[in-house]
Amino acid sequence: MIAKRFTLDTNILLYAMDRDAGQKRTIAAAWLERAVNENGILTLQALGEFFRAATAKNKMPATEASEQIMDWMTLFPVHSATPSSLTQAIQAVRNHKLSFWDAMLWACAKEAGCTLLVSEDFQHGRILEGVQFLNPFLSTAPES
Repeated sequence: MIAKRFTLDTNILLYAMDRDAGQKRTIAAAWLERAVNENGILTLQALGEFFRAATAKNKMPATEASEQIMDWMTLFPVHSATPSSLTQAIQAVRNHKLSFWDAMLWACAKEAGCTLLVSEDFQHGRILEGVQFLNPFLSTAPES
């Protein structure tokens, strides 16, 4: 087990469902499976972003995307943003130069007790207030 508790960013969810993503799909699907078996959680933000991205330009029918989200909400605890998340995200934007939505994801992960955030969008290996960022698609990332 890599982390006490961890979460997956939207890009991991998208790659896990993308039949054309090749090796990224394999890696993302393995992380999704690991999340089911090893105390993974999802954020409401990642699920919402998944729906938007998956249904954009008819990549996935809305009904199918919705059903997938419902399945994940059955499998995983889902953590929602709080007013404190917003405050922490704003501070992270100012103090750590994160984009706003990445900062919100980080703040929610932190509030949910995650020690690892799996994403290709953050600085790999960086630890921010107890949450480490891991890009599973880098050759230096541990295998899932």
